[in-house]
Amino acid sequence: MADSDAKVKHLLQRFRKRWRLVTTGLLVSAFVGANVVAWLHARAMSRFGRAGERTAPPEKLGAFAKAQVLLTGVTLTRPENRRTPKEAGLEFQTVTFPGAKGIQVEAWFVPGSSTTNGVVLLFHGYGASKESLLSPAVEFHALGWDTLLVDFHGSGGSAGDTTSVGWHEAEDVAAAFAEAARLAPGKPRVLYGVSMGAAACLRAIHAHGVKPDALIVECPFDRMLTTVRSRFRAMRVPSFPFAELLVFWGGQQGSFDAFAHNPVYYAHSVQCPTLFMHGEKDPRVAVAEVENIYAVVDGAKTLKVFAGLGHQSYGEANPEDWREEVAGFLKGKYAKPPHGPRF
Repeated sequence: MADSDAKVKHLLQRFRKRWRLVTTGLLVSAFVGANVVAWLHARAMSRFGRAGERTAPPEKLGAFAKAQVLLTGVTLTRPENRRTPKEAGLEFQTVTFPGAKGIQVEAWFVPGSSTTNGVVLLFHGYGASKESLLSPAVEFHALGWDTLLVDFHGSGGSAGDTTSVGWHEAEDVAAAFAEAARLAPGKPRVLYGVSMGAAACLRAIHAHGVKPDALIVECPFDRMLTTVRSRFRAMRVPSFPFAELLVFWGGQQGSFDAFAHNPVYYAHSVQCPTLFMHGEKDPRVAVAEVENIYAVVDGAKTLKVFAGLGHQSYGEANPEDWREEVAGFLKGKYAKPPHGPRF
């Protein structure tokens, strides 16, 4: 009887030991696998390819396509310019200058008359190019401003093939700001940024000493981690811990601290009059994120929330309200006391 009990005890000990080894192996494999997938996703989302078909937005993907994206990552084709200001009825010149890490950056300079109010520098969003800025450029030009439409490195006519969602792009903003002083000497300079472009403008002010005379930003995310989490929500899958892993590996691959890429912190450095614009139904950036950034800006500021609009060009979707808002801001209405969002 004693021998039988000893054998059973020995078998149980062996089972427990093997179970611990198997469990540990599964946990280690899951951890390594999750990091490998996150690394692949981070690489796919931060590097532009010249072949293949770009992955559709999460809201437009079916169940199979979503599963495939979750396993392999997105396909991000290099943004190209298929139109120029000439197609929009504007005379322009192409200029180039060194931007982030010395990478050559291309921009279109659209001069107005000799009596223009100043120059507006326009910066596009993630996965876009300066072509997407033609509509607002036309409006700014009609309001009497020179415009400088900039391709971030990796996009359009600029060199490179990577993006850091606004971190290194802030250096492109700083370089373009200096170039605008050469092209329009002595004139006021206004920064206009959309989504990633807005984040880059805010970082340029905070980290690179850029001091614009005014700032216009559309749909800026408040924190890098927040905007990555929103992508997982759009896919209808849990974000933890994959969003954190994606932010970590994205920063590692891009040589920056992605957890510190937070426009809500950069906004503390903004001293110029600022116009915030956002879409009430934006699935990428919540209104609360923009309100967080708005709250910490020290100086004259206005927040306009467009009812019913999402993460899109407000100038194209609601041109009359956009034009009225921007025209009023640039004419000096931003000098009134700060107020909350208006619908």
